[in-house]
Amino acid sequence: MDIIRIILAIILPPVGVFLQVGLGMHFWINILLTIFGYIPGIIHAVWIIATR
Repeated sequence: MDIIRIILAIILPPVGVFLQVGLGMHFWINILLTIFGYIPGIIHAVWIIATR
């Protein structure tokens, strides 16, 4: 299941984070990072998926 989340995190970073943690603080942080830059959003999403 983590492979699917990582693929989604690369395509749409907030979706990968949402599937991992729900509508928590990390989801909203990832939304902001994705708005400010696509790459920081991907890095944050993959980090959240890998560490949980």
